[in-house]
Amino acid sequence: MNHITIACIILPFFMGFSAYLLPKVARFFALLVAVVSTGYAFKIFLDQSPITLELLDNFGVTLMVDEFSAYFILTNALVMIAVILYCQDSDKSAFFYTQLIILHGSVNAAFVCADFISLYVALEVISIASFLLITYPRTERSIWVGLRYLFISNTTMLFYLVGTALVYQANYSFSFAGLTNAPPEAIAFIFLGLLTKGGIFVSGLWLPLTHSESQSPVSAMLSGAVVKAGVFPLMRCALMMEELDPIVRMFGVGTALLGVFFAVFEKDTKRMLAFHTISQLGFILAAPLVGGFYALTHGLVKSALFLIAGSLPSRSFKELNYHPINTAVWIAAAIASFSISGFPLLAGYGAKILTTKNLLDWQVIAMNVAALGTAISFAKFIFLPHGGKTDVKPGFWRAMVLLLGGLITANVLYYQAYTIENTTKPLITIAAGWLAYNLIFKRLAIKLPRVMEEFEHLIGVMTLMLMSLFWMVMQWWAI
Repeated sequence: MNHITIACIILPFFMGFSAYLLPKVARFFALLVAVVSTGYAFKIFLDQSPITLELLDNFGVTLMVDEFSAYFILTNALVMIAVILYCQDSDKSAFFYTQLIILHGSVNAAFVCADFISLYVALEVISIASFLLITYPRTERSIWVGLRYLFISNTTMLFYLVGTALVYQANYSFSFAGLTNAPPEAIAFIFLGLLTKGGIFVSGLWLPLTHSESQSPVSAMLSGAVVKAGVFPLMRCALMMEELDPIVRMFGVGTALLGVFFAVFEKDTKRMLAFHTISQLGFILAAPLVGGFYALTHGLVKSALFLIAGSLPSRSFKELNYHPINTAVWIAAAIASFSISGFPLLAGYGAKILTTKNLLDWQVIAMNVAALGTAISFAKFIFLPHGGKTDVKPGFWRAMVLLLGGLITANVLYYQAYTIENTTKPLITIAAGWLAYNLIFKRLAIKLPRVMEEFEHLIGVMTLMLMSLFWMVMQWWAI
């Protein structure tokens, strides 16, 4: 299994660079890599025995593969297959597929890292590949959005690297476990990097513009899989060190509420989905122990919805309410919206129940409010008029069969959730959300300011977050 793990990490990079030499089979290489990752994830689930690989013993450079990693690897693989199927009828070049393969491989690498220095390398490769995909159209707008993303990412990773050096100085090891003995400032620096990279709380306000302005397949990849590369290490650290669990949970609650607040008032389809990605990342962090299953369901839903948004005649909900969309497309959007709202018979229901059962008492009320906001947000898709005619490429339906079929299949993973008590609560929440949307929010014309998303303010927020992290860590360590 050790050799298989190393091979699965190396394969995407070998295939990615080979695609440059053999451009006619670049798409096939991308599909092959994703299928291999899918098989590897299932093998991890079946073996149920964690794997630890010591690459550099004296430096604590370690790979760790377990069931927790498998959920994220499977999410990355399924989202990538869906994106490739979606792009099958397009004119995407070998360059696009090459960057997609490299992005996929580096995200998988982040999911198996158990030390800060190898994680740093994986996150930096992710930044470069993401930048090249964001700027793929080569328009002035896409280049600016890509450069904005790259600058913020590189700046925050400098803080992360300083924290990594402090961890090594304290332990002579880069291992995640070294955070226990590291000085508080090391935790603050590292967490700032991961929070920003993962799109968490106010550090993640770079995300809406980046994800909404990218092409739909790229948005699906970014929201479905890539941002989880920053979230995964936070969860791993919380599971390894009890001292960090309350901090991670606190950011989870704050992120869930912040994202859904903006999503409820947003009138642009892709921006609403992007804000809701922030919110759902909060749900993943709020209960780290079961976050892997929630990450899987979210990845399937969000990638499907971004691909659907790219197939709609307009990005404006206001315009879509006056122009009926294709009924089949509406059904796909409704299924995905039902799942993320927690409707029974879909994987999102089990994920929400499992998360709720693993919340601490002080989290429950806030997360219920976030769940209500989720139902309100996705009522915008569910109550869109349908019956119109919209041309949709065959690749779209192949992607939908995979993603929506995955939501239905994954529903059986937590069949124990189906009790009368568990089913009643989400149905009441969804009904309340739909009622609130039709009576209140559908008629509101409130447009929230975007001042916090401006480039210079994002850098300022980064500084405030660093000071807040210093204070939080110092207060917790004092206890």
